[in-house]
Amino acid sequence: MAEGPQPKRKREEEEEKNGGAATQGGTPAAFTLSDLRVRRVLRESARDKIVFLHAERIGLSGEGTDAVVILEKTPFQEEKIPDLLKKPMHAELQMHNDIYCTFYLSPPPELSEIKATVVYPATEKHIQKYLRQEVHLIRETWEDYKNITLPFIQSQSFSIQWVYNILEKKAEADRIVHENPDPSNGFVLVPDLKWNQNQLDDLYLIALVHRREIKSLRDLTAEHLPLLRNVLQEGKEAIGKRFGVPGSQLRIYLHYQPSYYHLHVHFTALGYDAPGSSVERAHLLADVIDNLAMDSMYYQKRALTFPLRADEPLFKKFQEAGKV
Repeated sequence: MAEGPQPKRKREEEEEKNGGAATQGGTPAAFTLSDLRVRRVLRESARDKIVFLHAERIGLSGEGTDAVVILEKTPFQEEKIPDLLKKPMHAELQMHNDIYCTFYLSPPPELSEIKATVVYPATEKHIQKYLRQEVHLIRETWEDYKNITLPFIQSQSFSIQWVYNILEKKAEADRIVHENPDPSNGFVLVPDLKWNQNQLDDLYLIALVHRREIKSLRDLTAEHLPLLRNVLQEGKEAIGKRFGVPGSQLRIYLHYQPSYYHLHVHFTALGYDAPGSSVERAHLLADVIDNLAMDSMYYQKRALTFPLRADEPLFKKFQEAGKV
């Protein structure tokens, strides 16, 4: 089955936290995980080693406030692997057949970390987003975009204040890897929240452009080629300089549909099966540049295919228009 927009285990989660969470000084109100009570499992992925939980926090009044908790097993860190076998741990033999053995290990906490991301307070929209749903492929013509998608985008109140906070250095200024400050052709490059920067296998960075009027791939014309070329070239150079990863080992792409409507570009390690990097959603930046150089109106002419979950409002708009 085709995969839809992947679980937003990265900066999109920060968008939603800033858009919906009670905050103190721009950050979510403090609490501990032990304050939360699990109500149900929304979805889990054995492949990605991740589980999405519907939880609640009980207040002093006894009333519960909804939360979404995302638990994700972190990748192995190469420098710690030797300790995995050396340190005392419980090892339970599951199977032994000739030269093959299978053990279940219970390693010490420092070698079995789990990353927890919390959306709190969570709305019903947050909860529904993480529920397991059927996925459909949509074939959107330019007319469909003008008549269905664009009016839908304009009617929604998508919070992207967290993007502006980064661009204005009100938040995460210490995380900026590279910035081109040009207001027309510049951008900011920051590590994605999903990447803990402890290993390069799952390297993930996001380039956020300074221009605020560009929502998505559909808005791009040849006018934006200097900007896109800056993102491609300077992004590769900055990652090579800071992390030692050459451009030939990077996957650099845009999403359509994007998770939030401010133009951004994804930089991931080529060997990493990043969420949303599948063919039905990712568009390589180098290809986008070539397409626009060939035809300035390329993305205002061609049909674009993308996945939508059955519960997404945009999918319902396409259904109502008889396009599904």
